[in-house]
Amino acid sequence: MSKIKKYISKDEALSLLQKYCAYQDRCHQEVRTKLLSYQIYGDDLEDIISQLIQEKYLDELRYAKSFVRGKVNIKKWGPIKIKQHLAQKQISAYCQLKAFEEIEDRTHLENLQYWLSRKERDYSKDNEFIKRQKLMRFLQSKGFEYSEIKDQLNRHFNKTE
Repeated sequence: MSKIKKYISKDEALSLLQKYCAYQDRCHQEVRTKLLSYQIYGDDLEDIISQLIQEKYLDELRYAKSFVRGKVNIKKWGPIKIKQHLAQKQISAYCQLKAFEEIEDRTHLENLQYWLSRKERDYSKDNEFIKRQKLMRFLQSKGFEYSEIKDQLNRHFNKTE
């Protein structure tokens, strides 16, 4: 059975998007995608986005800040992975920079150390060389910089020996 899409008026779409944005912070790309799924195009689409911005339902900087806070504090991601995801969502470089200003440098280091100590136990049966390789790969996948990882691995393995 094919589902026939009902036409959604501009006002209905605006109301739906207000609820969508009030539930949690959204970026412009997510709202644009949602409007396109409602088959709202052109000037109507831009008018709705403009109105959502004016009414403070949509704020790219607020979205970037909450995204970064959540990924650092809850998921414990590194800065590289977070920046990649923000870029995928087409968040401006300015908003990315401002969002990262709220996060202290030591928080990234603490997160790296958290993952290092947590994952090292998983690789306890491997020899040191293999363990270092696996930890390096894992920590890079979490978005940490190579130089920071290498430094922390050297400190960690010199401390445990």
